[in-house]
Amino acid sequence: MSESPSTSKSNQTSVWRTLSGALLAAVFALPLAKMSRLIALSFAEHPFTSDNQFALKISVALRTLVVGLMTLATGIFCFAALGLVALSIQILWQNIRSTASRAETDLSDQ
Repeated sequence: MSESPSTSKSNQTSVWRTLSGALLAAVFALPLAKMSRLIALSFAEHPFTSDNQFALKISVALRTLVVGLMTLATGIFCFAALGLVALSIQILWQNIRSTASRAETDLSDQ
């Protein structure tokens, strides 16, 4: 079963699509980074006080989990943005090379 030219054209990745995806990932990463910083500062400024050792261990575990998950989400979006920028550079490089090879082929045919 063959695809029509319009569907195969819409499925191709382009430099603009990858750069817009990278921009979107970066837009998500910046507020996440700010929020994880604010959460960590809030936890540092307001320590949990209790005489119960079990409650202290649970509070430390939960604080570590919350800060860790926020940092993980920030890292995922940052790596996605960097990967999409790298993909756009690769696509641009391939387009330049294919254009240069087509120009060489055209010159050699004449």
